[in-house]
Amino acid sequence: MPPLAVALAYDGLCTFEFGVAVEVFGLPRPELGPDWYRFSVAALDSGPLRAMGGIRIEADGGLDLLDQADIIVIPGWRGAREPVPVQLMEALRRADARGSRILSICSGAFVLAAAGLLKGRRATTHWRYAATLGELYPDIRVVPDVLYVDEGNILTSAGSAAGIDLCLHLVRRDFGPEAANSVARRLVVQPHREGGQAQFIEAPVPIAREGARLGPLLDHLRETLAEDHSLSRMASHVGMSLRTFLRRFQALTGTTPGEWLATERLNRARDLLERGSLPVEEVATLAGFGSAATLRHHFRQRLGISPATYRAHFRRDPAPATYTKGAAATGRAPVENG
Repeated sequence: MPPLAVALAYDGLCTFEFGVAVEVFGLPRPELGPDWYRFSVAALDSGPLRAMGGIRIEADGGLDLLDQADIIVIPGWRGAREPVPVQLMEALRRADARGSRILSICSGAFVLAAAGLLKGRRATTHWRYAATLGELYPDIRVVPDVLYVDEGNILTSAGSAAGIDLCLHLVRRDFGPEAANSVARRLVVQPHREGGQAQFIEAPVPIAREGARLGPLLDHLRETLAEDHSLSRMASHVGMSLRTFLRRFQALTGTTPGEWLATERLNRARDLLERGSLPVEEVATLAGFGSAATLRHHFRQRLGISPATYRAHFRRDPAPATYTKGAAATGRAPVENG
């Protein structure tokens, strides 16, 4: 039987996080073959459940569904200090004992922590709650600056949208990179996002007039990544002094021109590696890194893998995906940054 993914629903349900679980595991995907996930919703509370935004939800069943699940998703929780019902904690412990994968999104990590499933493990949650998680559960090794953490059968993700990264990671584990890429394309998101939560904390709000002046430059840079772009040439392109250009570029993008260019070039290289079989040297040239050695340096520094390994994992292959239980039951993986 295809793996059964069950999302928990509770009164006060976090709508976005729940929607992520539905979109990734519950949406029919005939293009990925007959072994795609089965999906159900398990209600913690009786009666129609209230969700954020005034929505009412009627679930497929109660907590007994968790006893059948291969994958359990905890889509957020009512609050970091809100008590977790005993019956839910017991159901999660039973699931853990039989080897089910249990995922938490955002504040859902507090449910796993209350059940004792994170004791002695690494875990993450939304950056606003990371300190609280460590304070309430000092036996957890809180990793505050990543998008998700994979500890084998227990997986935790950071704030809301990081749940997408985590769910795609599990799809990649179960069905391979092409399946994860296919789901990501349907979602119109990157199949593997670099960086961590730090890049989203207190990010500057773009100033309208700066966007109007610098927007055309950013478009030009994206179209000519293979060319050399010095700071003086970029400043001249928008008619600013170098000091003014650097200040306003930072205000608009939240980073420096060099870092922005490196990120865009890395994204271009990843796309080329996923879509074809060009030699790494040619990919480096087209993406603007100049040499394969420089490309490898940036891949190892930012992604922790080589370009060849990235291609092997994420190359787009039209062959249909097949779920294998052995792949799902792999041991602990390192902390991931999305």
